[in-house]
Amino acid sequence: MSDHSLAESPTTTAAREFVRLIEIMAALRAPDGCPWDREQTIDTLKKYVLEETYELLEAIDAHDHESLREELGDFLFEAVFVAQLEQEAGHFTIADSVKAVADKLVRRHPHVFKRHEGEAALETANQVRVRWEEVKAQERGGQEKPKTLLSGIPRALPSLLRAYQIGARAHSVGFDWDKPADVIEKIREEVEEVAEVVSGDSPLDQERAEEEMGDLLFAMAHLSRRLGIEPEAALRKANDKFTRRFTAMESRITARGTTMAAMSLDELEQEWRVSKADEKSSQ
Repeated sequence: MSDHSLAESPTTTAAREFVRLIEIMAALRAPDGCPWDREQTIDTLKKYVLEETYELLEAIDAHDHESLREELGDFLFEAVFVAQLEQEAGHFTIADSVKAVADKLVRRHPHVFKRHEGEAALETANQVRVRWEEVKAQERGGQEKPKTLLSGIPRALPSLLRAYQIGARAHSVGFDWDKPADVIEKIREEVEEVAEVVSGDSPLDQERAEEEMGDLLFAMAHLSRRLGIEPEAALRKANDKFTRRFTAMESRITARGTTMAAMSLDELEQEWRVSKADEKSSQ
């Protein structure tokens, strides 16, 4: 850390380092810069944006603050990279993006930034959500409005998250189950329909099976929403839990000089129970 940064406020330091990052990005894209960076386009960057997003989510889930610091920087770099390409193409600059989001936050939080103009303070998160939507409607003004309530939800979202948001939009106009128990009953119906597809001796109707599984997963996303649980986060944690237990089981078996493939299902089930018990006892 430099001597002058010790006297700076955190905001001033952040601004200085952000400018430095922008300048580094410009240098990488310069004619005498990095060949790899110069080859990139907004399309080739998509996979890196996605990778950094999930690495950031992993650090958040782990509450690994050192990793979170690093991954947040990598995520920010991808945003600066995309903005650099758009600036070179003459579309917009990173300053335009930062100004746009800052202006939007001020507009959509009048209960914070316009109290001196008589804007009422809000006491609950639900009141904030209602006011947010009111301001959004005002912003659209004479502009063309979305064709439907659901048209603003990106199709590129992870499917469970998209299902969650679709349900939330439908809920906003009262199209929803009354209580979580009703969703559970719907899930039971969907499970029965999946069972119906796979039962019997006839060849599996793959198209119908896919449709029924989709309906089941969609209903599960709705239940998550009604319980206040983000389904992508819940599934990530379940994946991580299975991975930990499976890896522990695999390590024990390998240490005994054998392989999982050489064991019966009953033997593997017993090893799985050991992994579960060990994990629970260590918590």
